[in-house]
Amino acid sequence: MKAKKSFGQHFLHRADIAERIAGSLSLTTSASPVLEIGPGTGMLTQFLIKRYENIKLIEADNDMVEAIKKRFPTFNEERIIAQDFLKLDLTQVFDGDPFFLIGNFPYNISSQILIRMIDNLDYVTQMVGMFQKEVAERVVAKPGGKVYGVISVLVQAHYEGEYLFGVDRSCFIPPPNVQSAVIRLTRKKTNTLDCDMKLFRKVVKQAFSQRRKMLRNTLKPFFPNNPDVLLDDYFMKRPEVLSVEEYATLTNKISDLGNTKVVLEENGVLDM
Repeated sequence: MKAKKSFGQHFLHRADIAERIAGSLSLTTSASPVLEIGPGTGMLTQFLIKRYENIKLIEADNDMVEAIKKRFPTFNEERIIAQDFLKLDLTQVFDGDPFFLIGNFPYNISSQILIRMIDNLDYVTQMVGMFQKEVAERVVAKPGGKVYGVISVLVQAHYEGEYLFGVDRSCFIPPPNVQSAVIRLTRKKTNTLDCDMKLFRKVVKQAFSQRRKMLRNTLKPFFPNNPDVLLDDYFMKRPEVLSVEEYATLTNKISDLGNTKVVLEENGVLDM
């Protein structure tokens, strides 16, 4: 079957890699619920079916939905969700039960998929996904490096990240212009940091909005009435140096000073 490009997606044609991805979920039982995003022609799906019993697929391309139905006749309308994942109510996918997320994610919406996962962390227990290699590296990056950024902090606030393996561009039809990699994100036992998470996200985005500048410059809008606070050594650092926990501490400092109502211009930043 000739695969066609859909929603920025490139289809994997290497069965050995698909099987390796399918085996990368750390499920407790074969009956654990699994949601595959963008099954395309079913390369990954065929191996998921062999391993796991409770699988659902979500695919926005109607042509791909019909192709999946033909290839896997046992998948009825209830198990194939013909919808955009970014608009899906994740609380209802498995009747409110937590589930595992997997897929060869379309690169053009991969960061949005991660944010949707974070926003629904009570329902997404673990995620195994194929990303553009640079994005994968950023997601799991540790503090101190050049690739550590907004998406690193936001994801790692709730999930433990692991870089599993790289995938060459020749393994896809059509071949993308970039290399790919598979990562695994496992939800932490403690789901939230001890801070205002909405403010936390705002602080992190603002800190990295000008990542070459020190925090005393980028976070200045949060301290309109307390400029002396910015003289602390804490604010002489650049954003990529701070850990998730330090960003939580910083958020609490801002909250304690009553500066939570600062309005910042939204950059749409995920610092990819």
